[in-house]
Amino acid sequence: MKFHKIIISLFGFCLFMALPLSAQVKISGKVTDEKNDPIEFATVRIAGTAIGVSTDTKGDYSLSVPERDTIMVIVSCIGYSDVKRQFIRAKGAITLNPRLYEKTHQLKEVQVTEFKKQTNQMQTIDAKASKLTPDAAGGSIESVLTTMAGVSSKNEMSTQYMVRGGTYDENSVYINGIEIYRPQLITSGQQEGLSIINPDMVGSVAFSTGGFNAEYGDKMSSVLDIKYREPEAFEGAFSASLMGGSFSIGQHSKKFSQLHGVRYKRNASLLGSLETKGEYDPQYFDYQTSMEYKPTSKFTVSFLGNAAINNYRFKPETRSTSFGTMFNAKQFTVYFDGQEKDKFETYFGALSMNYRLNKSTDFTWQNSGYLTNELVSYDIQGEYWLDEAGGTDNSGATVGGELGVGRYRQHSRDRLKASVLATALKGNTSLSNNNFSYGVSLQHEKIFDRTREWETRDSAGYSLPHTGDGVNVIYSLTSRQDLSSNRFAAYLQDAYKIMSNSGMLTINGGVRASYWDYNKEFLFSPRASLGFVPASNEKLAFRFAAGLYYQAPFYKEYRRNMVDADGNTYVELNSDIKSQRSVHFILGGDYTFRKLDRPFKLSAELYYKNISNLNPYEIDNLKVVYSGTNNSKGYVTGLDFKFFGQFVEGTDSWISFSLMKTQETLNGVKVPLPTDQRYSVAMYFTDYFPKYPKVKFSLKGILSDGLPMTAPHVTRDVSYFRAPAYKRLDIGVAYELVGGDENKPDNFLRHFKSVWLGLDVFNLFDISNVSGYYWVTDVHNIQYAVPNYLTRRQLNVHLSVNF
Repeated sequence: MKFHKIIISLFGFCLFMALPLSAQVKISGKVTDEKNDPIEFATVRIAGTAIGVSTDTKGDYSLSVPERDTIMVIVSCIGYSDVKRQFIRAKGAITLNPRLYEKTHQLKEVQVTEFKKQTNQMQTIDAKASKLTPDAAGGSIESVLTTMAGVSSKNEMSTQYMVRGGTYDENSVYINGIEIYRPQLITSGQQEGLSIINPDMVGSVAFSTGGFNAEYGDKMSSVLDIKYREPEAFEGAFSASLMGGSFSIGQHSKKFSQLHGVRYKRNASLLGSLETKGEYDPQYFDYQTSMEYKPTSKFTVSFLGNAAINNYRFKPETRSTSFGTMFNAKQFTVYFDGQEKDKFETYFGALSMNYRLNKSTDFTWQNSGYLTNELVSYDIQGEYWLDEAGGTDNSGATVGGELGVGRYRQHSRDRLKASVLATALKGNTSLSNNNFSYGVSLQHEKIFDRTREWETRDSAGYSLPHTGDGVNVIYSLTSRQDLSSNRFAAYLQDAYKIMSNSGMLTINGGVRASYWDYNKEFLFSPRASLGFVPASNEKLAFRFAAGLYYQAPFYKEYRRNMVDADGNTYVELNSDIKSQRSVHFILGGDYTFRKLDRPFKLSAELYYKNISNLNPYEIDNLKVVYSGTNNSKGYVTGLDFKFFGQFVEGTDSWISFSLMKTQETLNGVKVPLPTDQRYSVAMYFTDYFPKYPKVKFSLKGILSDGLPMTAPHVTRDVSYFRAPAYKRLDIGVAYELVGGDENKPDNFLRHFKSVWLGLDVFNLFDISNVSGYYWVTDVHNIQYAVPNYLTRRQLNVHLSVNF
């Protein structure tokens, strides 16, 4: 024990002994912030004495003080304003639950918030940032994530994202502590619809790009931890735009609170900007509810429910795509017949019961069920012409002519039904400076898969592949699988904080173990992280994390394509599949400072991930095709920067920059991973117009490297090329009709907290970004990669109301 701690302890002991006949007053409670989230390591002390304690990870504290005429309790924490409570002639036990508010500085008419120190791998994100952000996906939380360092997305119609060289499938998502699953058959942003996260219901957002704690499941890349908010009173929100609308309503009483949200999306106008013209009829619906009942102060029952129905119907008519270079321009034209009808239905429910045994221990029993019913059905045929456009060669001579003409037909009847039933028991215990978290879980999975796909293609009157013996299909796939399996998992972790003259040290260490009875695999995953804030310079914060992480395979990851004696392709499940393994090393730090009397923060992280038991895959748009075997290895290394601050008074903005290198040893050849994004620059910027504080301007821009691409049924060890860089800039302008600091109107508008009317411009510079390629093969077996372009410039008008 440090010398100064001994002196303080002796002083407190002497003070206690000086009043041996006095009775004791016990003061206990929980310290929370303005969002009702617990504040750990807040100081609760008695004014004029050496008596004081620090709160645990749950925000709880307890201390005793001799009875006296007046007791002044002071609660403080870095970044928050102090709270003082005075008790006159207090006796017995007193419960004090103070709420701390972030410290503010008055700058004319603007309040500037100080930054909270980050000492672990979970960074907090302001959920309000997605409210008025221009977003083609409809104001999702994920659209804000894609502007973070180390995170990328290549499709503005999708809410899926990649983190530090990982695939879309390597990201864990939790809502109220329950792990969430995504549909399996989605291959494009047009099919996806709405995000599982309802932004109108979000209270807090925590996100980690690696090195996360043992309490989170077996995914290799990232964790997104969402907490839905608890309404403070009767409240609601309504929004409408050219792409759909949403409505949420909440209510809170002494023992019961509820929050409901409904969303509807129909982005036919956005899809109409694609190069394939036709009748787009997408309809996406989502309902969610979050309810909580507290019959006693120690017992809480909560329920989380979701029902989502996404229908995508499309009748293509024509497509005309120009591509190539000025000296080698080409034109691809298709006339279609047929249609596509897809349906994705997901249902989810979770019942949680929390019991607080005492001030230092609580238990939670969670029971959840997830069901998905997915159908992808299409019969589309087309006649195409591939022409060399009338450009010029290097000598200036005009060139042109027909390169190929053909016909194709694509057929699909893919149906997947999956259910996941899970039960888990979790607990938290605080002992002195240790905060233990632990849990066990059991999960049962059932899969029903029926797949039938084929494609015929002919060029210049010849069926491809042309063998001279009958008519052949260029591609076929069948699958008929029924599977039932069980997974078991357990974890234990400890968070420990040490205060010394050198500074504050945070230590988090834990282990996670899991078992899957399908492949008889047992996993053991140790993880640890350190955080340090030096006392000599509290503007600095340092972090280090390391751990062994696994990617426990879900259904499509252990499917592998086999070829029978007749040349037909079918799906076989690989019962010998093993979890992909990744060892994380992350070193990072923050520097906070004030400039122009406003706060700023510069963050940097250096990371290295060694990957083994890799399941090779290729990416086409949002479709990830796995080999279904563990036959490669590789690594990912990179450097992430983020500059965060209030560049304009009262508004948060940031710029992120990332560098990354990946390598995979595939069939003995060293190649980049399919997610090898060598560089990325992203910006999120907000501003208020001078002299017009009711007018808000928002900007979201992304510039990121293109990904490695391959021809169909070809792997990168044979050949690959890199797609063009993804470049996109979305802007939005919103005007506050009701709200702010002005006096409330006398009419019915007085019932509204705020009303915003806005205009968004998606893809301001009308850049043609590439999501994938359509491959055309002529009779000579020469392949041409025709780019599939994403959405072009589009306008959107939206109305947002809070009451």
